[in-house]
Amino acid sequence: MPCPFPFSVSPHVEKARENLAAWARDNGLLHGASARERLDRADFGWFAALVYPTADEAGLDLMAQWFAWLFLVDDQLDDGDLGRSPKRMAELVTLMRDVLGDPGPGHDPSLPPVVASLADLWRRTAPGASPRWGRRFVRHLEECLATATLWEAENRMRGTVPTEDSYITNRRHTGAIYVCMDLVEIVAEAEVPADAYNTTEFATALDAACDVVCWVNDVYSLAKERSLGEVHNLVHVVQHHRGLDEHQALEEVYSAIGQRTDLYLAAEEKLLATYPDESWPRPVLAGMRTWMRGNLDWSRCTERYTSGFGDADAYIEAAMLEGGRP
Repeated sequence: MPCPFPFSVSPHVEKARENLAAWARDNGLLHGASARERLDRADFGWFAALVYPTADEAGLDLMAQWFAWLFLVDDQLDDGDLGRSPKRMAELVTLMRDVLGDPGPGHDPSLPPVVASLADLWRRTAPGASPRWGRRFVRHLEECLATATLWEAENRMRGTVPTEDSYITNRRHTGAIYVCMDLVEIVAEAEVPADAYNTTEFATALDAACDVVCWVNDVYSLAKERSLGEVHNLVHVVQHHRGLDEHQALEEVYSAIGQRTDLYLAAEEKLLATYPDESWPRPVLAGMRTWMRGNLDWSRCTERYTSGFGDADAYIEAAMLEGGRP
């Protein structure tokens, strides 16, 4: 039986890789050889080509550059000093909020590189969407940054392991996945109407797709995060609060990934039946599908995790296929 989300990749992948490296260098985002090595290893040109396979060449460049920007900010929050200094990060977020309100006509050398590069991305993204989409995107980006700044940083400083419910809700923000799902509409040139976006069916499909993406990432990044003492990982959270060993916690997360996949597919079917004559559902839902599949392919190639009972690949694929019964 085939995976419900088939493999697809953009033909513009090599150009996106080349242009991303030049963009990151020209915007002063890479400080030293280790930063360049981490960015190269992440291969966001390929990642963008997997999750936005229908993007044209310029669109794929833009998506890859958004990923690099989000990665570099997240890298500083997870592994750098900013993640343990909410005050410094809050100051940076204020500057980011300012440029999202008005990015200015061109490069401002007085801004920190991470803020100036955000202004560049926003100047190239906002014209392709409505003001309503722009407000939603900015809200999601601000929630992403604020959650990482306050919630994650405070948990780290206090040594707190978040509850499962709190983690699941906040993970959608800290993983910037709402931001990335918003960008599906830019690539697809298909905006979700406000009355549809606010329905239970759309919210269910969106959150289920976001959870599949985030939890797959958690499985593959578990070894790295354990080595750093990071508690923000669903496997760790489940193991801690349910009193399980790692093997048992992984099985629970595999099952949860499958259940969320089933939930997405049911919500997708309802949306297509509810809006049969509208143009937006199919390209937007197709974008959610390529996000779930592309993220799986990228994660297992960039983050190798082997549990005590074998590679995660087969278990996750089986869970996504069989609805939580790996």
